[in-house]
Amino acid sequence: MSLRSAINRVGFAYASWISAREYRHQAFSGLNERPVEYAFLLRQVARFQPRTVLDVGTGATALPALLRNCGCLVTAIDNIRDFWPSGMVNRHWHVIDDDIRHPSVVGPFDLIICVSVLEHITTHDAAVEGMLRLLSDRGHLVITAPYSERSYCSNVYDLPGSDAKGRGLPFVAQTFSRHELDRWLAAGAIVVEQEHWQFYDSDYWSVGARLPTPRQVGRADRHQLTCLLLERRESLR
Repeated sequence: MSLRSAINRVGFAYASWISAREYRHQAFSGLNERPVEYAFLLRQVARFQPRTVLDVGTGATALPALLRNCGCLVTAIDNIRDFWPSGMVNRHWHVIDDDIRHPSVVGPFDLIICVSVLEHITTHDAAVEGMLRLLSDRGHLVITAPYSERSYCSNVYDLPGSDAKGRGLPFVAQTFSRHELDRWLAAGAIVVEQEHWQFYDSDYWSVGARLPTPRQVGRADRHQLTCLLLERRESLR
């Protein structure tokens, strides 16, 4: 047996052991917001048929592998050195250590996705501008994040009644508003589609009682999360 074959066999055995351990130790704690976010994202993939996709803030998720299964050519990045101080390995896909605020990765990309990541980047304007710069002209950007139309919050985890309060999480979770969205659009984009979703009985994400089932609502109704589809327009720059 060659050294390469031996290493592959050991690697496959370890990966199989990890997968089996995760399978055996599953514990149901309720569904999160991903079904809403992924449904919105996959609908845009089916609609625009992007060839090249950039996933920003992948972490350890399998989302890039899912998009590759859809046929897209996928690049995944995460600011590992700053947001994962103890290191991070994604066993589903290769993740490049890169900062979207000052990206080294080279575009253009037909579609860029940022699913439940932007709220953790305090300098979010720079992150959105970095994504728009990497888009092809008339390319599309999908952002999902906590959102309350009329009110921004710098960290909902610090609010009284937050279900994350006291956990000592090493990152903030902002809630964006129309004011922040308008600033992003000024960098060179238009809104193609926006959904508003209610998950809690309060005005902010993670605060109050969680609804048994999330509800898609109107812009004027109480909501805590948005799914955004933006289109880059070079003429706006």
